[in-house]
Amino acid sequence: MVKPLVFKGEKKPKKRKRTDDAPKADPSAAPGADAEYTENDDSWVSADAPSDVSGPVMIVLPTTPPSALACDSNGKVFTVEIENIVDGNPASAEPHDVRQVWVANKIVGTEHFRLKGHHGRYLGCDRHGLLSATSEAVSSLESFVIVPAEGGGLGVQTLGGKFLSATPSSSAKPNAQPELRGDADEGAAGTVCRIRMQARFKPRIKASKAEKAKEKISWAELEASAGRRLDEGEVKRLRKARKEGDYHEQLLAIKTKSKHDKYS
Repeated sequence: MVKPLVFKGEKKPKKRKRTDDAPKADPSAAPGADAEYTENDDSWVSADAPSDVSGPVMIVLPTTPPSALACDSNGKVFTVEIENIVDGNPASAEPHDVRQVWVANKIVGTEHFRLKGHHGRYLGCDRHGLLSATSEAVSSLESFVIVPAEGGGLGVQTLGGKFLSATPSSSAKPNAQPELRGDADEGAAGTVCRIRMQARFKPRIKASKAEKAKEKISWAELEASAGRRLDEGEVKRLRKARKEGDYHEQLLAIKTKSKHDKYS
């Protein structure tokens, strides 16, 4: 189920207060707490590789100051300066405007991506390098390849082999927006972007949190499995075993020892 995006500074709905008589639960001790946290993690992280890119993303452009690729409800594509950023570091950028957010999905059976704007239409680049977001369907013009770039960045490439770029405007007007094109050559100025995404969609983070959830088990649960009270050393031994994959063998060894102690 896709959940609405939440931005920094946005007020969250008030939750119903718990009555004084209700028991206070410890979320960290509740079964499945880590899995639930992973599912609802709305923090933003950087995509380190093309395979990471999935779900809501923000394409941080190499402009000064840093800006994000955006579109309006009419499909016009432009840049919006990023407000949620620490010391101008693109690796800390988060969207503050829904126009900066695109939903990235791989096209089935290919390594191509489609990027859907907040208005439900797809980012496209025509044969002249002009960008727009007006199409409700995906053709080759609305298909892109995400490729690794220098410095840990990523490049957004069209199926024609050209790249999305953001360069200083040639206009003499003050505060003119950077020029956005989709026909830059590989390695040209302004083609190395950073893609920020929600943590819950990043495969490595999901795997890491699943592993941590697997490692976490309460003392009481371990004692219930062993059928007796355990000392601190035995608890550490079983928790380590869960991490290393020989939990059932170690549990059996503890149960066997318990029987031997009983009849010795």
